[in-house]
Amino acid sequence: VQLQASGGGLVQAGGSLRLSCAASGRTFGAYHMGWFRQASGKEREFVSAIVRNGGTTFYADSVKGRSAMSRDSAKNTVYLEMNGLKPEDTAIYYCAATGRVGSLLLPSTYDYWGQGTLVTVSS
Repeated sequence: VQLQASGGGLVQAGGSLRLSCAASGRTFGAYHMGWFRQASGKEREFVSAIVRNGGTTFYADSVKGRSAMSRDSAKNTVYLEMNGLKPEDTAIYYCAATGRVGSLLLPSTYDYWGQGTLVTVSS
């Protein structure tokens, strides 16, 4: 599966963004999907994940309560709505997909990665 992330940009603190990740192929429903981010000089970290049937979502503590991840099977797309953005949310955001069983919080569980979209939050 190929993944194309979009929706990043420059936003002021307190603002909102909706990131999108479009997946190619006809087996989108077979994959659990995740969002990770990597700030400059830091390791890639988990942000959010959604299971293949959309029934369960997971969030990092740093974004819990101000983010919502969803998926649209008709469009083969997952979304990450982020509100109350903070300067520390500044990073490149990557979407990822996996068909395997494992912790969706770990980058190593994912087999496919998008190219990333840059989110910059100004103070």
